[in-house]
Amino acid sequence: MVINKKTQGTSITFAVEGRLNTNTAVELENEVKNSIDNMTDVTFDLSKLEYISSAGLRVLLSVQKIMNKKGTMTIINCNDDIMDIFDVTGFTDILNIQ
Repeated sequence: MVINKKTQGTSITFAVEGRLNTNTAVELENEVKNSIDNMTDVTFDLSKLEYISSAGLRVLLSVQKIMNKKGTMTIINCNDDIMDIFDVTGFTDILNIQ
């Protein structure tokens, strides 16, 4: 998995590439939690994400809970496979997916 982040003011975008699974979820969680202290807008660009497991979903849910208190979180550019996972798990009702 590769994580590219871009900060602009109080907004940050994480572009996640590859597979977000049990082995890589901790890396994303640490990167995000160490980067969002002063952020009011967090975006995840999942255009190059190939797979997401329950561990990856847990990370997104955790960040969503943090951002509910201090700003917004948006997920953009999901491919059909990732969107299917969000649909099946009910995450389309929890997350702001564009």
